[in-house]
Amino acid sequence: MQSYLRQVFAIVRKDLLIELRTRESSTAMLVFAIMAIILFNFALRLSVDSIRPLAPGVLWVVLVFAGTLGLGHSLNEEEQNQCIDGLLMTPSDRSVIFVGKSLANILFILIIALIVLPVMAALYDEALLQLGVVLTVVTGVIGYAGAGTLIATMASSTRAREIFLPILLFPLSVPLVVSAVIVTAGFVNQQPFAEFGAWLGVVVAFGVIFWTAGVLLFDFLVEG
Repeated sequence: MQSYLRQVFAIVRKDLLIELRTRESSTAMLVFAIMAIILFNFALRLSVDSIRPLAPGVLWVVLVFAGTLGLGHSLNEEEQNQCIDGLLMTPSDRSVIFVGKSLANILFILIIALIVLPVMAALYDEALLQLGVVLTVVTGVIGYAGAGTLIATMASSTRAREIFLPILLFPLSVPLVVSAVIVTAGFVNQQPFAEFGAWLGVVVAFGVIFWTAGVLLFDFLVEG
């Protein structure tokens, strides 16, 4: 187990070091997220009297689209110069690559969320800055990163990988996004937990299903 965790940490460390040197993925994600928040803010203020009820939906739309940019880049960089082949040749379980890449993607998306939440709280609703919302974001991002890494692995070997990833991932992640929006709105509006607790179970179940599928199917996908 310790050896497995060390190998996972090595993958995460490699991705973090590459991102610190290039800043390609994080910069694109951050610029997109901030621009989307500002555009939503101006567009919604022109069409509705109060944008506070729309804040949870806008939050997850921004996180999902910004996160997809990072997910697409995470596996594409491994295809350059056949870097993925070097990872596959290491004497370790293939699931190490999936877990390591997924954890790195989680960190990247959560860093963006850490910046997005205060900005949205200032522009939309200060109630976004509370523990329940933060925990929902963390739980949802874990599930989305697991599903996204799995789909990105499938898309990385295709010519139209930039199109293939969102086409598959967005419909697949609808249950997660809808449930996360409902849970976030429940915390923001201070509703009784019993009214939206079941939806939080859907978010957790989504993450468990796709992380399990990723660990079990990653070897098959990269060999295919």
